[in-house]
Amino acid sequence: MKKFGTAVILAGGKSTRMGFDKQLLRINERRLIDSLRKKLKKEFNEIIVVTNKSEYYIGLTDRITKDIIPGKGPLSGIHAGLVEASSKYVYFVACDMPNINLDYIRFMKKKMENMDVKACITKYGEWIEPFNAFYSKDMIKDIEKHLLKDRKSVNSLIGKLPVCYIEEEEARRFSPNWDMFLNLNTKEELNDYLKSINSQD
Repeated sequence: MKKFGTAVILAGGKSTRMGFDKQLLRINERRLIDSLRKKLKKEFNEIIVVTNKSEYYIGLTDRITKDIIPGKGPLSGIHAGLVEASSKYVYFVACDMPNINLDYIRFMKKKMENMDVKACITKYGEWIEPFNAFYSKDMIKDIEKHLLKDRKSVNSLIGKLPVCYIEEEEARRFSPNWDMFLNLNTKEELNDYLKSINSQD
């Protein structure tokens, strides 16, 4: 089994604050999820999209799957992605996170190279960033036990497992303004993001 071959894009979620399905987010005429897939292909040979709307992805060569234990939030998606993945460690990002940082992904891989951990996660102060992170297939049973007790928090699960944490200070070397963890939840955030990238052109 390959160690780091798979990336998963989580495209579930309710999108209530955005007012439309975030899987359809467009950045300058291009569907954001298509840009994420293209960028991740530079580093991963298998891309999986976890979605409850497989009809959005007809004709794609990537693997499309859906929650096996539905209705439990992001952990349901992480679980489905891990079950489907063919590598030991799997990179996870959400479909509303526009800034993939390939240098940081390579840094995380290097960091974990000689460790036996179940995840590699970045800290934000005392909090964690559950995406732009790696999870191991070895976590599948842990997630199932957690979800079957109706516990949905990624935080409370991670606290019980061997994890490689990257401190905020270290991560900011790659993303001083923390934009590699930006996710677009509202139309205002989307408009601000579009303004910021268009002003760079």
